[in-house]
Amino acid sequence: MEQTTTLQASDSTSTSETSSEVRQLSTIEQSIIHNNAIEAIKTCYDPEIPVNIYELGLIYDVKVAADGGVLVVMTLTSPNCPAAQSLPREVEAKVKAIPNVTAAVVKVVWDPQWNPSMMTEAARLELGF
Repeated sequence: MEQTTTLQASDSTSTSETSSEVRQLSTIEQSIIHNNAIEAIKTCYDPEIPVNIYELGLIYDVKVAADGGVLVVMTLTSPNCPAAQSLPREVEAKVKAIPNVTAAVVKVVWDPQWNPSMMTEAARLELGF
């Protein structure tokens, strides 16, 4: 990924410098992004279920790379889920909007298959399980 930066010289003229270096995030910054990603994901809901998708257990993994890229591995309640197209896009958009995130990728997987035992205790109580 090539990045172009405009620098201000002391005489107020602009120069352009091209660099292939991408700033590497510290582990603390990666951890902050990870936590912010989870909080963002918790604002996503399956339209048919009044519990966020994180508490439902639909999020299998959130990985933050040193370059600020985020990978979210998730599933859906079923392959025929009406939100199969919209939910992954919503997750991607919300994660991409987090400061210092350079890219967001959502990978939908079907293995392991989701089941109600993957829900958090709070989700089970909310849904009466």
